[in-house]
Amino acid sequence: MMAAFIFVVSVVIFLQFFVFYCRSLIAVSSKQPLSPEVQDVTGIQRAASGEDFNRVMQLLHLCPERPEDRKGIQAIGAYFRLLSFAGSTVAQLAPSMKSWTDSERGHCTYFAAIALERRISFSRDMLAQQMDA
Repeated sequence: MMAAFIFVVSVVIFLQFFVFYCRSLIAVSSKQPLSPEVQDVTGIQRAASGEDFNRVMQLLHLCPERPEDRKGIQAIGAYFRLLSFAGSTVAQLAPSMKSWTDSERGHCTYFAAIALERRISFSRDMLAQQMDA
């Protein structure tokens, strides 16, 4: 019984730190504006929607990876899935939770769009280096 209690408390604490970590990643990216080029490619003009996340992630996976972005993108992907699960289960009981999860999912999409912009810039830099060599 005590082991089960410790396990449940550990999972709850882990989820709490995971959510804080993901929200800190999102907060950093939300301060960066999207370039017009990425806005055109992703279709995100003002506010990002959670419905666009999978499409932006597909575009993101088409670009060469930046090693420093890999863990953040994986964490935000897991956070998005957690929010989707919460939105389809818990939010049915609490309508205010539904609007919060939708907003957070939109922030995840914006994070992915910023990561896409970084990867496009990285690809351009790699191409310029190859052209110079």
